[in-house]
Amino acid sequence: MGTLGKAVYRLGSWIRVAGQAVDRLGSTVQGGYFVPETISKHRTLLALSEKTPIVDKDAFIAPSSSVIGDVQVGSGSSIWYGAVLRGDVNSISVGTGTNIQDNSLVHVAKSNIGGKELPTIIGNNVTVGHSAVIHGCTIDDEAFIGMGATLLDGVTVEKHSMVGAGSLVRQNTRIPYGEIWAGNPAKFLRKLTDEEISFISQSAVNYINLAKVHAAENSKSNEEIDLEKALRKKFARRDEEYDSMIGIIRETPQELILPDNILPEKS
Repeated sequence: MGTLGKAVYRLGSWIRVAGQAVDRLGSTVQGGYFVPETISKHRTLLALSEKTPIVDKDAFIAPSSSVIGDVQVGSGSSIWYGAVLRGDVNSISVGTGTNIQDNSLVHVAKSNIGGKELPTIIGNNVTVGHSAVIHGCTIDDEAFIGMGATLLDGVTVEKHSMVGAGSLVRQNTRIPYGEIWAGNPAKFLRKLTDEEISFISQSAVNYINLAKVHAAENSKSNEEIDLEKALRKKFARRDEEYDSMIGIIRETPQELILPDNILPEKS
């Protein structure tokens, strides 16, 4: 570090010390109303002892989610905002193309009363709706777990099956292939139609595409975001009367690449 660099570094240190002193003074002035503040130590991917999450490079992990310990997430899968996957006393496995939506909780059990280990295994192209709770369960490929549903230890949801929103599935329940269960406690309602089974597959595809958009947005710098805001404002489509009232002339760019066209056009 040269002379100028040392001087700049020293100046920066003085400014930080002065800022800390001002903060302490402000806290003193606040007196009994002072509330201590700490810097958030949140980490999206968190190792626990020697247990480290393994996430495929093509998976989307939202920045406010928490993936902790012995967790594997496959290609094309997405873990959404506020979701928690905690693989501490056992493991969690998430296949490919699966979405764990906002505020959902996935946990495990070391074992049940009989001593059977209860990891959580979630297959491929599974949809887990917002705020669901999955605990020590097995969910097969292309199953659908509705919003706010709770699956207790030892539950198995077979392929092309559905758990209704807000349902409670009791311990060790097995939901057979192609059935929908709902209620508290959840019970068999009926067989799924072909259209509903197709919907489950399409839901997974939709979330794979949506995750690409969110991943692109989250990767942008603040400067890129500000530039896009300016471009959107400049090239926003308004009627001529409105534009003349506020005295602006809008241009039409030859090519403006925005998040809206990140996905391939439908054939």
